[in-house]
Amino acid sequence: MFRGAVHLCVGRGHLGRRLSTLRGGSTLGWAGKVSEIKKTMQTVLPGGAWNSLYDTSHLPPEQSDVVIVGGGVLGLSVAYWLKRLEKQRGAIRVLVVERDHTDYLAVVDDPPLDLQFNPSGYLLLASEEGAAIMENNVKVQRQEGAKVCLMSPEQLRNKFPWINTEGVALASYGLEGEGWFDPWCLLQGLRRKVQAMGVHFCHGEVTRFVSSSNRMETTSGEEMTLKRIHEVHVKMDHSVEYQPVECAIVINAAGAWSGRVAELAGIGKGPPGTLQGTRLPVEPRKRYVYVWHCPQGPGLESPLVADTSGAYFRRDGLGNNYLGGCSPTEEEEPDPENLEVDHDFFQNKVWPRLAWRIPAFESLKVRSAWAGYYDYNTFDQNGVVGPHPLVANMYFATGFSGHGLQQAPAVGRAVAEMVLEGRFQTINLSPFLFSRFFLGEKVQEHNIF
Repeated sequence: MFRGAVHLCVGRGHLGRRLSTLRGGSTLGWAGKVSEIKKTMQTVLPGGAWNSLYDTSHLPPEQSDVVIVGGGVLGLSVAYWLKRLEKQRGAIRVLVVERDHTDYLAVVDDPPLDLQFNPSGYLLLASEEGAAIMENNVKVQRQEGAKVCLMSPEQLRNKFPWINTEGVALASYGLEGEGWFDPWCLLQGLRRKVQAMGVHFCHGEVTRFVSSSNRMETTSGEEMTLKRIHEVHVKMDHSVEYQPVECAIVINAAGAWSGRVAELAGIGKGPPGTLQGTRLPVEPRKRYVYVWHCPQGPGLESPLVADTSGAYFRRDGLGNNYLGGCSPTEEEEPDPENLEVDHDFFQNKVWPRLAWRIPAFESLKVRSAWAGYYDYNTFDQNGVVGPHPLVANMYFATGFSGHGLQQAPAVGRAVAEMVLEGRFQTINLSPFLFSRFFLGEKVQEHNIF
């Protein structure tokens, strides 16, 4: 279970020179070209202004140093740190391409964000089988400065008398600076912040990458193809038109769809068993969240509880409402092609586990529910951070399998440092590089929910 600091990885590559010097090209920008067209048309044809015919406000810029594919919290965090760490204000042009525009804590200053943080802590329960893992996790968390305590079943009953402790061997409880907040508030606040810092946004979908290739031979005699993306094609919302954007760096932060974005760059399309044939193992997984009412529930001092069964819940507001759920097994995985909610899943899989652990939940009444997507990493359920070894200027910030919101501030900084300086400086995330998929080196994390 992620609780404190995140550990990041070593990569290579850097932003380098401005795209204009890398690519050359016309000194007349897009706005200038449109202006010349307008002038020509107005000298030939009668009538009024032609502004409406050539409105380009919905289009992305022709050139951008960095194109971030994905406007979620991870993509916005990368954008924030790129602008925050740039050595001269306005030196880096950053474009965020977001498919769904409806879709920092301490680092975001002026103005501060109201994230509606509730510091009630996390209460994680472990069975006899998981007790040793929990002890080791808490040891690491304490070393990193987290205020976490271990509780025996007796201590657990004394502190939270509404819990049935049968089958619980050990519990860990966050005492300070731990809880939950409103993700939508973070997303919107971070978006406003990066816009104020000069980041550009475009509502559309990346449909193509234009790349160059160079062949090389390894010391063992194996032939490899190195690629570099030069242009991103962005298809506009509800339109057949697209805009090419020349760029130096692409950040793949497309969440559940980042695997498809990687395929557009040719990643995973080589011979099986080779680095070129290694795909990004991130795909959409549908998860349900249910909200229920229970007047006899745990009350205002209830922390977020993660049961040994995998079920979890937390208080939602002040009116005896709670929200929670449980991840399905591989055999139970729902169809990700839609966001319909399976209410039988709650009745058959979630409610029995909740009521066993919290007897008061026997009388709960479900009020609402929704479904959303995880960017699920099928390899080891942990994030992918850093550059691709063969597509030299594509970087990843994806695959966090439901924990991206917690890790976004650290991941954003790590990716920005690697882009700007060629290495991770603040946190070393080398275990999370793409190359681990080819090498078969899983980053295992235990006691997660």
